[in-house]
Amino acid sequence: MKATAQNILHPVPPSDVAACVDAIDWTEVTKELDAQGCAVLKGLLSPEECGALAALYPDDGHFRSKVVMGRHGFGRGEYKYFSYPLPDPIGELRPALYARLRDVANRWNGAMGIEIRYPEDHDAFLKRCHAAGQTRPTPLLLQYEAGDYNCLHQDLYGEHVFPLQVAILLSEPGRDFSGGEFVLTEQRPRMQSRPEVVPLGQGDAVAFAVHVRPVQGTRGTYRVNLRHGVSRIRSGRRHTLGVIFHDAK
Repeated sequence: MKATAQNILHPVPPSDVAACVDAIDWTEVTKELDAQGCAVLKGLLSPEECGALAALYPDDGHFRSKVVMGRHGFGRGEYKYFSYPLPDPIGELRPALYARLRDVANRWNGAMGIEIRYPEDHDAFLKRCHAAGQTRPTPLLLQYEAGDYNCLHQDLYGEHVFPLQVAILLSEPGRDFSGGEFVLTEQRPRMQSRPEVVPLGQGDAVAFAVHVRPVQGTRGTYRVNLRHGVSRIRSGRRHTLGVIFHDAK
């Protein structure tokens, strides 16, 4: 019998996924997001969950499309976008994380003079995306081999964009791979770009700005532009789960 996403990932019931999200120190996360544009969520997934999610990669039945990065100038490596319905625990993680990040997103937009506000729950936001023709799911599973890397980029898929996203490292640094650090750059007006390298362990996640974020300056609040990527994999294989909250056209 062919294994399904549900029975592959059965060790953690949905209620435990929400509990793991709730256990994060969101006050500290909010401070880090405001100060740096990114924040680490330690131990968001267990090693067992990480291994089960990474093991989905060879089975195309879970995915709507595959992208070979070198063909598009995105870097080297490949990734696959999940299809609906999303497998557990991704289906629980997406709305649980959205609920914790929504207030930050609304506050950032207010500070930057952006009128868009995000609704209370993720389903309502997805309805907004789908009404605009953004109906394709965007959570993705990335696979890198030795020599692969991901160029700096922004995950913008249409008119409706939730301004924060989350990447979860599924592999163990030093055991499964070496190199492959998560990298952010921030471009402030009339200044050189500022790099940020985010150290992650297996099961750790990083929440970060998709596109722009507000920064308080001496003359008021201004916008800074962010891009993210992954440095070169030195050895081994690296898997990452990307949780993007808006859908794509």
